[in-house]
Amino acid sequence: MRTSSGAGELLVELQRDNGVPLHQQLESAIRTRIRGGLLRADTVMPSTRALAQDLGLSRGVVVEAYQQLVAEGYLISRGGGYTQVADIAVVSPSPARPPEAGPPRIDFRYSRPDVSRFPRAAWLRSVRRVLNETPYRSLAYIDGRGTIELRTALSDYLNRVRGTAARPENMLICNGFAQGSRLLLQVLAASGRRRLAVEDPSDNDLREVAEAVGLEVVGVPVLETGIDVVALERSGADVVLVTAAHQFPTGAVASAETRAALVAWGGLVIEDDYDAEYRYDREPIGALQGLAPDRVAYAGTASKTLAPGLRLGWLILPSALVEPMTQAKLMDDRGSPVFDQLAFADFVARGEFDRHLRRMRPRYRELRDTLVERLAARLPELEPVGVSAGLHVMAYLPPDVSEEALRAAALARGLGVYGLQPYWVGGDGPAGLVFGYGSLSRKEVVEGIELLAEAVAAVRSGS
Repeated sequence: MRTSSGAGELLVELQRDNGVPLHQQLESAIRTRIRGGLLRADTVMPSTRALAQDLGLSRGVVVEAYQQLVAEGYLISRGGGYTQVADIAVVSPSPARPPEAGPPRIDFRYSRPDVSRFPRAAWLRSVRRVLNETPYRSLAYIDGRGTIELRTALSDYLNRVRGTAARPENMLICNGFAQGSRLLLQVLAASGRRRLAVEDPSDNDLREVAEAVGLEVVGVPVLETGIDVVALERSGADVVLVTAAHQFPTGAVASAETRAALVAWGGLVIEDDYDAEYRYDREPIGALQGLAPDRVAYAGTASKTLAPGLRLGWLILPSALVEPMTQAKLMDDRGSPVFDQLAFADFVARGEFDRHLRRMRPRYRELRDTLVERLAARLPELEPVGVSAGLHVMAYLPPDVSEEALRAAALARGLGVYGLQPYWVGGDGPAGLVFGYGSLSRKEVVEGIELLAEAVAAVRSGS
């Protein structure tokens, strides 16, 4: 039975016909929960009167059980007539686990923005407005595409800033790029698509998802002008995933000729608009989706621009995919949280998103410039490739330095660096490093490159 009186609910299992006195059953149930840590120290127990009433027992049975547990030291009787759990909870020890190595002191892991600069005050104003002004009907189950307020705010913003051809009815709000891309691949596989082409090298997370839903994955080389469309046409793929604005990890930007060839290609293009908001040497190119709305599925996210913990992402879908994607989203989680969507809609519509990005671009540019300058000064053989954009830099390693040995030498010095090998589709390509700098300070970038230079020297000397 469950009691909901007194200090709160308490689940108690009693059997009235098993021959064990009820006060002993009650003692045993409470004792077991305290020992297991399920009733923690200082938890206030329901009063004897309330617990007896809820469980259909005489008060004397509960009083006797409480008195016994007080005598054993499991409960403490406090002045004023209330009882608390004593600070002696015993939890069964877990098997010993080897100690885990701590995180690197300086970590060049990619895709980490500076969350310490999250615009809390502006976000709080949006949250307050939403809590004060949102009608109650908006808290019910919503359209699987997401709130109309956020879809409208984002379509206006993306059409203005990214050159998309978005309409609120063709947008779908998702829990980051991870969920949106997973649902999209599931829907495409169910509709008969069979082969997904990805840039080579590229992030490997989505490849595993594609294979799990039954798609064959093929790699297509990345040139300085973006994905090799001639090789794409030979690949036999009917879907391709591209990061045209700032390719991960090479940093290449698709040229006008590549973009035109992509939208003329016969399959579906999934455009991950990766790092598009951060271009430092010139204005970023517009999105592919604006050129061919019915042949490009566009994916964006607030993870790099605001914070990955928000879990806010969006898709602009070709009309034929809107209904199946809406149903897939509803089946997956019944829709993303309403208040988060409405707060973000207010944040975008009031121009706070634009202001935040304008504040962050100079900071990230300074970090990238510092990284490139220090590499040139201390490790000139590690020459960065790609344009001045985004939150990462890639550099190929010289032939006499292996990724694995360098990572180990760097980690021994408290430095986290990440190799290029996992991003080659075939698992075998030129060695290199991918530097993420978004979450670091300028001082950490400088010190990190000094440590890296030491690690390179150690690898070369064999020490």
